[in-house]
Amino acid sequence: MLTAGKRLAVFSIREGKGGSIWVRAGSAFVNKDGSLNVLLDVLPLDGKLHVREAAEKRDTAAAGGRYAGELGLDAAPVGGHS
Repeated sequence: MLTAGKRLAVFSIREGKGGSIWVRAGSAFVNKDGSLNVLLDVLPLDGKLHVREAAEKRDTAAAGGRYAGELGLDAAPVGGHS
């Protein structure tokens, strides 16, 4: 149920030869009037987004890596400056 203040996770789901790959695309928050604010970190290649209740963050090793996004984990940054 969508209630004010609820945190949601936004995913882009890509179908591949080995199955579905869930990529965390951002977050969404439910407003008092039931509308959503969606904050995207990436854009999906196919224009589709999947929104679900956010899960608690878990250890990447325990999550199994490939489907970590499905469990509410953000992908590790690649490259860039520290």
